Amino acid sequence: MKILLAEDDEVTARLVEQGLVDLGHQVTRAATGDDALKTGGTDSFDVVVLDRMLPGIDGVEVLTRWRAAGISTPVLMLTALGGIMDRVSGLEAGADDYLVKPFAFPELTARLSALMRRPPISDSQTRLAVAGIEMDLIKREVRREGREIHLQPREFSLLEQLMRHAGKVVTRTMFLELVWGFHFDPQTNIVESHLSRLRSKLNEGFDNDPIQTLRGVGYRMRADD
Repeated sequence: MKILLAEDDEVTARLVEQGLVDLGHQVTRAATGDDALKTGGTDSFDVVVLDRMLPGIDGVEVLTRWRAAGISTPVLMLTALGGIMDRVSGLEAGADDYLVKPFAFPELTARLSALMRRPPISDSQTRLAVAGIEMDLIKREVRREGREIHLQPREFSLLEQLMRHAGKVVTRTMFLELVWGFHFDPQTNIVESHLSRLRSKLNEGFDNDPIQTLRGVGYRMRADD
C-alpha cells in the first residue's frame, strides 16, 4: 500500500514508518498540518494515517478540507484524546476509523488492512436516481432536476442511504452505523443537524421535500411513483 503518515511526534512517526516499510508498504511522511494538506491533495495514496493534533492546521481541519475537495482516500485518525466527542468530531470531519494513543502496532496494521478490504463501488452502483434527484457516486455529484447541489461528505452519505432505501424507513441508529460507523449512540444531535442542512440544500428553490420525517421512527425518501 502507498500510505501517507501525518504525525508530528518524531519517535512515533519513525516507529510506525519503519514497521510499515518492513511489511512492504511505501510510506510518505508529513510532520505538520500544512504539509499533510498539500501532500494528501497532490498525490494519490491508498490510505492515510492522520494525527489529530498536528501543528499548524490540525488533523480535523486537514481532513475537512480534503473531503470538501472531493478527496475520498480512507483515513485512519490517531489521537491522544479518547473522549466520545473527540471521536465524534473526527468522524464527522470524514475519518473512516479512529485509533487512540497509545496503540499497539498490530492493531494499527489490522485497521489499515480492514479499510483497504472495503469493496470498491461496482459499475452497477455508480449512479442513483430517485424523485428527480440524481447522484453520481464516482464524481460525488448530486443534481436535482438538473441543478447541481453541493453537499459536504456526511450530507452526501446521508442522501445516499436515503436513496438506496427509497420508500423504506432509515432509522437514526441505521444512519449512525452506516454513515458514521458508530455502534453506539453518542447522545448528540449529529444525525438531525446534518439532515437539516441536507434538506436545506436539497430543497432550495423547490416546493416539495422528498424526505419524510416519521416521528419516533426515522426518515424516508419518497420513492418514484
